[in-house]
Parts: sequence; structure tokens; C-alpha cells
Amino acid sequence: MYKKIMVPLDGSELAECVLPHVEGFIKGFQVRSITFVRVVEPAPTRFDDTASLSSASRDKIMETTRRIEEKRKSAAAEYLEGVVSRLKREGVEFETEVLIGRVADSLADYTETKGVDLILIATHGRSGISRWVRGSIADRVLRFSRVPVLMVPADHKMSRNKL
Repeated sequence: MYKKIMVPLDGSELAECVLPHVEGFIKGFQVRSITFVRVVEPAPTRFDDTASLSSASRDKIMETTRRIEEKRKSAAAEYLEGVVSRLKREGVEFETEVLIGRVADSLADYTETKGVDLILIATHGRSGISRWVRGSIADRVLRFSRVPVLMVPADHKMSRNKL
């Protein structure tokens, strides 16, 4: 039924509460392809006062921004590879993908272009002001996705122990 599953992760322990469900899908549905995705938001490149900056200064800022973005992308790739190494199973193809862009939009685009059948995503369980200010990526993915989305609530005991 589900041949290609996408699992978005943000690097948090709360997001990783979805991993036991990934293992369940591997066993229960004989899933053969799972892609772990992490989206890195682009580094800000806004210049408020470009008139006062020389061309060399602007170039230096852009180069620094590019290096920061590459480091963030590399760290995200390393994180995803670590997740895959913990889940390795014979007969299952694990892929990792680091995307640059707005999180919900990038995930929706990836789903459509890569033929994903199902999205398994953790919810962080934000409510009230926190949800209003930060929004809910999982909710946006659910609204914009054209494939089924399984939303797994995060284990809040884990987050309380961290505080």
C-alpha cells in the first residue's frame, strides 16, 4: 500500500517520537523506501542600508551567509545519517534529503515531486500563544499535502524532563 514514506525531522528529540512508528510501518506494511527529510531555513540576506555598503562588503556578507548555510546543511545531513544508522534494516532503502527553504512549503513540494505515498510527522503539541507565534508545521503539512499524513503526538514527558 505505502511504498515510499517521507519522515520530516527537525533535529529535536520530540520529533524523533515518530521513529517507533517508522519501525512499525517497516514491519507491518513491508515498506521498502523511507526518506528522512530535514529542512534548513535559508540564512537571512536582508540589507537595510545597501547604499552605505561597498560591493566588496556586500560580497563578504553574502559569502559569510553562504558558509553559514552550508554548515547548517552539513549538520542537518550528518544528523539524518545518524538517524538512519540507528534504523538500518535489510531490504529497506533509507534515503536522506536536506532541503533549503520554508519548512511546510518545502515538504509539500518534495512530496509531490518525489512520489511520496505517506508522510509520518511528529507534532510538538504547542498550544495557545506558542502555537500562534511559532505556528504548527505539522498542521500546515496536513493542510497542503495531497497524500495521507500520519501525525504522531510528541511525548511531553520527554520535554518536561529536559526543562
